[in-house]
Amino acid sequence: MAEFTMPSLGADMDKGTLQEWLVQPGELVRKGDPVAVIETAKSSIEVECFATGRMGELLIEPGTTVPVGTPLALIEPAAEGAGKPEKAEEKPPVRPAPAPVSAPPAAQDRGHVEAGPLVRHLAERTGVDLAAVQGSGHGGRLTRTDVEQAAAATTAAGQARVRATPLARRLAAERGVDLAAVTGTGRDSAIRAADVRKAAPGPTAAGPRHLTVPVRPSHPPEDRTAARRQAIAGLMTRANRDIPHYYLSTTIDMAPAMGWLHEHNRRSPVAERILPAALLLKAAALAAREVPELNGFWTDDHYTAGEGVHLGVAVSLRRGGLVAPALHDADTLELRQLMNGLKDLVARARTGRLRSSEVSDPTITVTNLGDQGVETVFGVIYPPQVALVGFGRIVDRPCAVDGLLGVRPVVTATLSADHRATDGAVGAHYLTAVDHLLHTPEQL
Repeated sequence: MAEFTMPSLGADMDKGTLQEWLVQPGELVRKGDPVAVIETAKSSIEVECFATGRMGELLIEPGTTVPVGTPLALIEPAAEGAGKPEKAEEKPPVRPAPAPVSAPPAAQDRGHVEAGPLVRHLAERTGVDLAAVQGSGHGGRLTRTDVEQAAAATTAAGQARVRATPLARRLAAERGVDLAAVTGTGRDSAIRAADVRKAAPGPTAAGPRHLTVPVRPSHPPEDRTAARRQAIAGLMTRANRDIPHYYLSTTIDMAPAMGWLHEHNRRSPVAERILPAALLLKAAALAAREVPELNGFWTDDHYTAGEGVHLGVAVSLRRGGLVAPALHDADTLELRQLMNGLKDLVARARTGRLRSSEVSDPTITVTNLGDQGVETVFGVIYPPQVALVGFGRIVDRPCAVDGLLGVRPVVTATLSADHRATDGAVGAHYLTAVDHLLHTPEQL
């Protein structure tokens, strides 16, 4: 049996708050499935499972803040063959559902419902009240077929089935929120606790009902912004103090890249058009593959190259603060894939739906402030990375090309690098590679 612990979601994180469980005890989970939402000083992150198995005991309740490394839950080994596609279950012929779904009075009065964890999970997903269903199993135990029949009967009666997490259902019951009127932002559009809190009009007149899981009141926006700024301030202070930065910059002629981009977008449907930012990010990623000395981490007094180019993209949050989630294997993505990935990453970063794998392993970070009107940016390295690339606004400037003076679009590219890992010659090689790639956009 393994422990699922509070993960470290950044160099500046020493504790986190369990915001919501996305799974229940007994549920089968696979490696990479999101199982919990963790709130850090910067944002809320969906944390993925590290192994395949069944969720055992949940050790920490939502709303609890604990240090990194604290056990949150137990993961039991999966039965042999778990995680593989299961054969279709042979089910007995479906019996006609009773006219009213409600169980007889004896069943309605019972305080305990005999049902396994998977049946309970199915009921949560389909919006079936187990206390109102008559079990057909041994000793009145509820079966999967009982829940499916009840769900079908409910749908036939015109009641929409609502996908929601257990915590979201509890919050909705407490705050008088109709789940059918809530838009879900979870996986497969499932309603999460955050969706219910957003839809809640405020405390109900009848007062709160008893909750089996305590819920931590959400912080006002100004409190969260202050926490983000404090976390960023602490990390950047440490980075400036501990990392011996050196800085390089170069001006890149963007005429070839912008000409190629104009022709590409002219021939492409609107949905497949590309922004200049995609060209800059792809060039930064390919250059990092060419100069691996800048694509990795400084830990334990030595440099370790990253496994793949996972390009961190600095994203400003609407209420203040900054996150830099990763575009994984950005050097291998086609420009259209990179463009779509960038849009998705920015949207989820600003709605608190990032995954833990996206915030824990960027190998080099890019900040692009061109849309803010900035022409040159020298950033602070995000430890334990060893380099940060900056791009400014693409502007028209007079310059001489082949002995002739003309006006060309140019961009200033900068590099902040860790002098413990590399020196100026390596940094210059990197910026030269970026320049060459943007002069040959067909190679991107």
